[in-house]
Amino acid sequence: MTKQPKYINLSRAAVVGTLALIAVVVGPAQAHKTPVTAQQLQAYQEAFLAEVKKGDLLFHGDDAMAKKLGVTLSTTGMACAMCHPMTADTHPHSYPKFQAQMGKFATLRDMINWCIEKPNQGEKIDSDSEAMKALEAYIYWSNTNSILVPGKY
Repeated sequence: MTKQPKYINLSRAAVVGTLALIAVVVGPAQAHKTPVTAQQLQAYQEAFLAEVKKGDLLFHGDDAMAKKLGVTLSTTGMACAMCHPMTADTHPHSYPKFQAQMGKFATLRDMINWCIEKPNQGEKIDSDSEAMKALEAYIYWSNTNSILVPGKY
């Protein structure tokens, strides 16, 4: 018969206690080494809301903003808000998904461009353009606190 070394006979309580002590001494792991300050958070929010305002103007058909950003979102006189008056009915939280009108798996940016090109007969905009980012920011902002119901939209 072989003898087991004494260290193998440690109780689970001792192991758990040791790990807990290490966790307390070392502290919790943090994703960000420096927390965001109130001033940084305010700057982030101001930058986001500036984009939201541009997107709001584009979504509601403001020609001056479209011209400033160098885009033609419609040649029919239509604006996004004419089909989506509450903006929330665009359901951005449901993307990416299979989009029946397009017959493919699509992102929100793909759908924005589809609406610009098809019903509005405008010119597709670059996915990384300032105009696209502003439209996307406005659409997401307008859906703040929307409840996601998978498969409903």
